[in-house]
Amino acid sequence: MAENRYKEKHMGMPVEKHDTAAWADIDEMKPDSNVTIPCESQVRNAKEHVDTNEK
Repeated sequence: MAENRYKEKHMGMPVEKHDTAAWADIDEMKPDSNVTIPCESQVRNAKEHVDTNEK
């Protein structure tokens, strides 16, 4: 067990990438609820991603 140190070496590496998330390019924010609205290009990219990956 002491020989396998993979987990200890890679604990600091993040699993997900947030730079491509829809909230990364915020166009505006709702004042009352603090809900972020992404820009139109991000909405289009998200729709294309969903349409190409439907089953």
